Amino acid sequence: MPELAVGEPKGVAEGVPTAVRSDPQQGDGRYPAAWLHICAPRGAVPTATSKCLCGRDRSAVGRARVLALITDHEAHRDTCPLRTPQEGRTAA
Repeated sequence: MPELAVGEPKGVAEGVPTAVRSDPQQGDGRYPAAWLHICAPRGAVPTATSKCLCGRDRSAVGRARVLALITDHEAHRDTCPLRTPQEGRTAA
């Protein structure tokens, strides 16, 4: 009759925990809501896209339009309905 193994599983070093523990790093409650992706390869026409969880999805091609989209993306932070509470505002 074979002997029953008792104790730590084979291959585990003494003092090494075997249980999976939760990630000790805790988030601060923030999460990404908007993304700005810019592609400007040397010698090529730059492109950019601006996306947000609120449904915003814009793109631009060419230096002047990409720069304008960057400015617009930054301004969207103040007007995004996900970042700005809508309570108490009057409908347009």
